[in-house]
Amino acid sequence: MSGIYIHIPFCKQACYYCDFHFSTSLKKKDELVQALIKELELRKKELNNQTIETIYFGGGTPSLLTNEELSVLISTVYKNYQVGNNPEISLEANPDDLSYKRIIELTNTQINRLSIGIQSFFDDDLKSMNRAHSSGEAKNSLSVATKHFDNITIDLIYGIPNMSLEKWNTNLEMAFSFGVNHISSYALTVEPKTALDSFINSGKYPPIDEALALKHFNHLVKKTNDKGFVHYEISNFGKPNFFSKHNTSYWQGKSYIGIGPSAHSFNQNKRSWNVANNAKYIKSIQNNELPNTVETLSKKDQYNEYVMTGLRTIWGVSLNKIQNDFGNESLKYLNKTAKKFINNGLLVTSSEIDENHNNIEKLITTQKGKFLVDGIASELFMI
Repeated sequence: MSGIYIHIPFCKQACYYCDFHFSTSLKKKDELVQALIKELELRKKELNNQTIETIYFGGGTPSLLTNEELSVLISTVYKNYQVGNNPEISLEANPDDLSYKRIIELTNTQINRLSIGIQSFFDDDLKSMNRAHSSGEAKNSLSVATKHFDNITIDLIYGIPNMSLEKWNTNLEMAFSFGVNHISSYALTVEPKTALDSFINSGKYPPIDEALALKHFNHLVKKTNDKGFVHYEISNFGKPNFFSKHNTSYWQGKSYIGIGPSAHSFNQNKRSWNVANNAKYIKSIQNNELPNTVETLSKKDQYNEYVMTGLRTIWGVSLNKIQNDFGNESLKYLNKTAKKFINNGLLVTSSEIDENHNNIEKLITTQKGKFLVDGIASELFMI
């Protein structure tokens, strides 16, 4: 199983917290779409005929593309790759793009999963983040979209300074009221060189409160569990059969191709990323050149990446895989470095029987350790 990610680097306006690659000018959109088509064609042999199970339009704001543009990109994938039956095809969308007419239009495409960037149902929060949509647009888009798409995920942001627990709970209850089957929720973080970083440094915006974010996170975990969601990855909560297949493939170390400026690709022992510049990307592709940097991952890199992604999920880190793929010394190292976190109740070992009746030992994060998982993983890395 493999996936294809297609990066659409355009937005109506810049959210203050965002550090993804995008442009607020749509002048090069037509050229960019043609370049995406050509890159898909240039890289058709890269996955060695592995079956494509997921196609993901991310950004940026992919919902700025027309039906025709989305359809030609999807058809290009089908023409050049071996696509499985009923692949998951996701589109990230902003509420202000999802009018009734637009949602109906999308039902006439092969898109079968919507990822809607709600972030908050409160106008003051949306304004403080410089989101392009309003609370009303968020609610209207969901009320229509849920009638026409079964597979919908929404993004919500927690840890917003001065947001009370009651207000955060209202956001969650509003999400539940629409019957969505998946929620991706992230703590507000300050990335270097973003507008938010500048505002905090100049005193125009309150600093991030880690204690408040932890309260919000714990409440999120409890409420989603009560509603039947599975907390299958640190930031992702899905009803059974509604986990993100595309993102799960990332966390489970499966191969994928990233198409478009700034997009990343992974093929087991190699990682590559495209130039984060629309004009340079377009020019290179027009010249039949891939504008990417390729890194060959050492065994140590692969070990660290597996530990990092594994601990973020309910599947954990397989000690059997560590031993088989990286050797006895790596297993000893992991057991040694994990010991203090096990003693502190942040990690735990467990076992299960797989489909081949083999006993699988794994290292997983406890509820207490989930909020600290990135820091824990970094201390388990091989230096």
